[in-house]
Amino acid sequence: MKLLLLLVVSITLCFAAVDINKADKAELMSIKGVGEAKADAILEYRKKHDCFENVDELKEVKGFGKKFLEKNRDNVTANGCKK
Repeated sequence: MKLLLLLVVSITLCFAAVDINKADKAELMSIKGVGEAKADAILEYRKKHDCFENVDELKEVKGFGKKFLEKNRDNVTANGCKK
């Protein structure tokens, strides 16, 4: 039963968009093209700016550009920013 539950949770995470305003380092690293350094850069940006107002703001973080967003737009969200 536990194995089935783990499988369902894993599949859900694979198809769900990662919220860059709420995700921890491990969740950020689940985004294709995001390793430890880029995940740390997102977390640092979040510390300095409180949150991302939208996904396009990710281009302000070193290592992220137009191509990254084109490939990952469906896999990333930026919810809950109250600036």
